[in-house]
Amino acid sequence: MNPQPPAVRRWLAHPWLSLFIAAGWLLLQGSLAPVHWIWAVVFGLVLPWAAHDFIGPARRVRPSWGMLRLVLTVSWDIVVANVAVARLVLDPTRQPRPAWLRVRHGLDDPRAVVLLATIITTTPGTVSCVIEEERGEILVHALDAPDADAVAADIVQRYAAPLREIFR
Repeated sequence: MNPQPPAVRRWLAHPWLSLFIAAGWLLLQGSLAPVHWIWAVVFGLVLPWAAHDFIGPARRVRPSWGMLRLVLTVSWDIVVANVAVARLVLDPTRQPRPAWLRVRHGLDDPRAVVLLATIITTTPGTVSCVIEEERGEILVHALDAPDADAVAADIVQRYAAPLREIFR
């Protein structure tokens, strides 16, 4: 039996990640001075290279309408959830109904699962707490969930189903 050769570390194995890190650095600096460009390039090259063993080889994901729909859905849901949480917090007569949810996502790709957990946590009012790989579930805490099963089904329908399509 021939053992698998170790993955080769390339400097641009994750070009999109490098680009996002560099752009993020420039945005955080709030300046386009040459020194910030130099650091953006350094971070954009070194961080993905150093994290290669953790994130594995790059996977090609073709842009699609499904990706755009997911981005628009998540963006809209973040705005709506911000308003809902603000109303819940600022109105003394409203009582939140917190709940723990088990979201059965049905995703096979670990990157899609992590992205789903990130989307859940980014949306105000929900926090993904545990990813249970063996059971195919994410344990989520919701700030206000009168019907926990309906909230879990909504998460699967709005986020997990598009992710399944994107990462197939």
